[in-house]
Amino acid sequence: MPRIGVIFDRDRAPEDLPAFAAAVEEAGADELWLVEDLGWTGGISSAALALAATSRITVGIGIAPAPLRNPALFAMEIANLARVHPGRIVAGIGHGVPEWMRQVGVEAKSKLAMLEETVLAVRGLLRGDEVILDGREVHIDGVRLVHPPTVQPPIVTGVVKPRSLELSGRIADGTIIAEGNGPAELAASLEHIRRGGAGDDHQLIVFTYLYVDDDASRIEKYTGELVAGQAAWLGKQPEELFSLIGAVGELPAKVRQLADAHVSTIVLRPLGPDPIAQVRTAIAALES
Repeated sequence: MPRIGVIFDRDRAPEDLPAFAAAVEEAGADELWLVEDLGWTGGISSAALALAATSRITVGIGIAPAPLRNPALFAMEIANLARVHPGRIVAGIGHGVPEWMRQVGVEAKSKLAMLEETVLAVRGLLRGDEVILDGREVHIDGVRLVHPPTVQPPIVTGVVKPRSLELSGRIADGTIIAEGNGPAELAASLEHIRRGGAGDDHQLIVFTYLYVDDDASRIEKYTGELVAGQAAWLGKQPEELFSLIGAVGELPAKVRQLADAHVSTIVLRPLGPDPIAQVRTAIAALES
């Protein structure tokens, strides 16, 4: 059975996060994932709030844009959280949405180099190494953390395209796959990740929409627009997207499909007006 995570949606008010995190932990989830999108909220500060409000669950940042996050500062922040909450933080890093990166003047000339060099620098710093890196995008001259973490946090990447997936397989501890991708797409992504050199311990983390209901009109009301937008981004029809939207009885079989596709963690993105109720229903269905 894969681990079960839950996303705190970026549109929810930040002041709701501590109570949401505590409720997710109480419901039995293994992980809580936080979004860092330009103009919404910061992933590091959100992770600090969630960790302080809980005692058990892992908190993942999904994902920090590499061009926006200087690797030395990012490592310092992650190390701080990892020292206080050992074994409970996952550092997610990605290319960053190009339009957003241009808005703040940090778009990388080489997105692949930026991501690779950021991951390598952050990993070295978290290990306690003195990092010297004069790369195409990242430049660090002899920096070492005074307080590196005692438990090394996993570094995962949120990527989409083949070359980025191969890069993730080479440098990261895991890969985040976006909402809407099912077993067939996961198999194709995993092929690229393995081509990069990833072993069996590489985590495959899949975000997926969740809305449990038998009423088709409510399903359309609460999920239709979002699913359509994600389908357009993926170049698919809405009905082609894999999700956990529908009757509760369908959940166990769909989750088994993801487990058979070598998914390590299924991260639920609950939709509708009562996301915690959706999470509780889903976890109860999977445990029965």
